[in-house]
Amino acid sequence: MEAVAKLRNCPMSARKMRLVVDNIRGKKVDEALSILKFTKRESATFLEKVLLSAIANWENKTDHSESAADYDLYIKTAFVDGGAFLKRLRTAPQGRGHRIRKRTNHVTLVVENRIPVDGFDNADESTDEEE
Repeated sequence: MEAVAKLRNCPMSARKMRLVVDNIRGKKVDEALSILKFTKRESATFLEKVLLSAIANWENKTDHSESAADYDLYIKTAFVDGGAFLKRLRTAPQGRGHRIRKRTNHVTLVVENRIPVDGFDNADESTDEEE
């Protein structure tokens, strides 16, 4: 079972965010949290909050009292898309203006468990029963 968390309109360029997302993609949740905690980039703090939100979403979705650590969660999918620009003008010589583009991005994290959860059927099993 998987759970999704999204961060929209983060005030940072997508390229800066992708540098950190590439470090945690495919890792276990505990390992990814420790990587993000000790990464000295502003994007790591945003990603840590999104990852904690994805874990909470998974726990809420499964409706179990046990923690997510018992089910060996890992980051299945993590990607960053570019968002909207904030367009500003900076004064330039001879009465002109230069455009400044303040970039934003959208982050999507999907976490999934490796150990099956009791009470939830996999998608593969449900298709076999219908046939």
